[in-house]
Amino acid sequence: MTPNFFFRINLNKYGEIKLQTERENKAFRNAVIGFLLGALIMFAGLLLLNNSLKKKVDNRRSYYTKINSQLNEFETSGEYLSVNDVTKLAETFNDRIFWTKKLEALSQEIDKQLAVRKFQFSNGVLTLNGIIEVDRRIQEGDVTYDFVQRLQANPEISNDFPAIKSGSKNRQMAKDTEILEFLIECYSRDSAALGQKAVEQ
Repeated sequence: MTPNFFFRINLNKYGEIKLQTERENKAFRNAVIGFLLGALIMFAGLLLLNNSLKKKVDNRRSYYTKINSQLNEFETSGEYLSVNDVTKLAETFNDRIFWTKKLEALSQEIDKQLAVRKFQFSNGVLTLNGIIEVDRRIQEGDVTYDFVQRLQANPEISNDFPAIKSGSKNRQMAKDTEILEFLIECYSRDSAALGQKAVEQ
């Protein structure tokens, strides 16, 4: 009896290998395409960022160039601060009256014999309205004279008000007390000539 030999041939093996190869090729192709798309998007983003930064740098450079040009123009022309502007500025600082210091100095010169109940500044003249209680032991004229002398001796006051004079006086009754109302005028430098004439009169 002749032995029988059997061979099994898997005809699907080649097809499976081919399908696997195609899948691997497709996966590789997709990976390459994805990488290229990612790189392209990243490159586009970097390009846009670079253009944006370049525009900012160009704008800032243009701005600085414009500022430098204006500064150079001002420095060469001298029109940005004229002689009149400088003079007005100096006059403003020189003619300023620092009232806080003036009022502090004024309070130091007011003694217990008199009281200043009102003051005003107009047209370069500081007017002080005060009162003195009438007392037989006190000469009201001496009190106002001494007050004027103290004001003239205080540099914080006399520097801005070089002419100080005693003005009108008026006796009257306030309730049961007799008082003397007096007026003292302090003339600033602008009105010092008028004050000097008033003192001479």
